Amino acid sequence: MSAILKEPGLHFRPMQGDDLSDVMEIERRSYPHPWTRLIFNDCLHAGYCCWVAERQGIIEGYGIISIAAGEAHLLNLCVRPESQHQGIGMKILWHLISIARRHEAEIIFLEVRPTNRPACELYRQAGFNELGTRKDYYPAGDKREDALIFARVL
Repeated sequence: MSAILKEPGLHFRPMQGDDLSDVMEIERRSYPHPWTRLIFNDCLHAGYCCWVAERQGIIEGYGIISIAAGEAHLLNLCVRPESQHQGIGMKILWHLISIARRHEAEIIFLEVRPTNRPACELYRQAGFNELGTRKDYYPAGDKREDALIFARVL
């Protein structure tokens, strides 16, 4: 008998409407300007690739990509605040990249706030390159914040 305890693995499955309460709770706790439930519903109904990462029945994070005309666009990637810095974000990202490849996407794009340094570092570590900036892309209180545009060839 081994004394080494194995950590329960992360399991990926498609996001469902029943997941939105948990997803919204994570979203609200993670971002100052979270997506609305309507946006998540629209993504599900539009047929975007919406996935959750679960461990022992608890949603640890989620990701959403749209894929069309050989291009994928990462729309949202989020990890439960208390589960961050454990590699879950990178696992979700690689899962979404593999889905984009299966759908024959040749490139994946994303936008990220420059102030979201952990996310910027995650994307750089995953081989994304910074392409440019979208001015005043994100809401930021009574102002707007630019977005950095990243891309990775698949």
